[in-house]
Amino acid sequence: MRILQITICLLVLSSLLSGREATAHDQIPGAEQTRPILIRGATLHPVDGDVIEEGDLLFDDGRIVAIGARVKVEKGTQIIEAAGKHVYPGLFDAMTDLGLREITGVDVTVDHAERGEKNPNVRSWVAVNPDSELIPVSRASGVLLAHVAPGGRFFQGQSAVMQLDGWTAREMNLSAPAAMCVSWGPTQVSDDDPKAEAKKRDEKLEELDQWLDRAVRYAEQREAGSAIEDVQLEALLPVIEGRLPLMVHADRRDSIESAVAYAQSRQLKLVIYGGYDAADCADLLKRYDVPVIIAGTLRLPLRRHDPFDHPFTLPQRLKAAGVKYAIGGEGPGYPGGASNVRNLPYHAGCSVAYGLAREDAVRAITLSPAEILGVSDRVGSLTTGKDATLIIADGDILETESNVVDAYIQGRKVDLSSRHTMLFDKYRKKYNRGR
Repeated sequence: MRILQITICLLVLSSLLSGREATAHDQIPGAEQTRPILIRGATLHPVDGDVIEEGDLLFDDGRIVAIGARVKVEKGTQIIEAAGKHVYPGLFDAMTDLGLREITGVDVTVDHAERGEKNPNVRSWVAVNPDSELIPVSRASGVLLAHVAPGGRFFQGQSAVMQLDGWTAREMNLSAPAAMCVSWGPTQVSDDDPKAEAKKRDEKLEELDQWLDRAVRYAEQREAGSAIEDVQLEALLPVIEGRLPLMVHADRRDSIESAVAYAQSRQLKLVIYGGYDAADCADLLKRYDVPVIIAGTLRLPLRRHDPFDHPFTLPQRLKAAGVKYAIGGEGPGYPGGASNVRNLPYHAGCSVAYGLAREDAVRAITLSPAEILGVSDRVGSLTTGKDATLIIADGDILETESNVVDAYIQGRKVDLSSRHTMLFDKYRKKYNRGR
């Protein structure tokens, strides 16, 4: 019997390991930059400045060295002739569970939430799978940076800004923690009694108050020399000290207003994620300088009486109201999730079709998320001194017909092949046989 049990365990372990190998992508992370690289004659989109026609961009040792109409180079510089092409900063998905969720319907590939409702100590970046098949697919659309956040029903945990290339999650980590994520209330319209929903939210706020009060007392004890350690309360210290923003998932107006009021009462930094009704309380958000990460524009209206284009026009309405915003994709809590990170440029493109200026749409998926998440000194624009994290496209990146032809993360050339491109090549050869 003992031998049989050991045999069964070995067979199960073998199947799990072989399954993991089957889901790992084959792309090799980019090698370190060894010599200067000049992109010559392209249309440059710095984002923090005017577009430069037929411009040059030079980067070396992983950083942008020079950008302008004519850039002089030294002997030995690699030159990329890019006439007719467009250069952008690497696109930045401002909220996703990429690397934490592979196939939503297959439980063993989903690691985006811990058990229980109160997990402030959860750290998303330690669980990111660098071999996710969805990462190369996302890079092929120009997405080189992602704000990876855990999911859950209340205290979700800590998020991180990840670069989408590297052998390990540690190598991919650009900034962590980036925010403390909390689900604030119902994100969908329900048939529940509004008073009952308000009561549930008040109960949740009371519990949150208790947690933060405990964290304050814990900080005082630690300062007094106490050796007691509590990983959950330790994770809350940067929040109560104002160093780490509280990122609240809230779509409805009452939830957004409640979150702003609570953050002000506790003097907390706040970021709203979701923001479906954010334009309805734009004055409040602007007054307290609360930025919004829009959970994509390619969404259905939440209410039957909402205009059909309500999600499409949200970025333009926030821009007109003077509210800071970024456009994200379908993050934790949404069905598509990580598999749809590839659609990020089209969320921004949709907003252009409904009133937002093209330059503002590009900013909403590059520099704006970098500013909101505190990494704009490193990424988000084509600026001298910043990381050479950028893409070269054969057309407007917001258009579905455009393709990314080259990509670099901190000067390392990124492999743009993916399961999609490999399947395309396979079946193109299959159907071209005998022609």
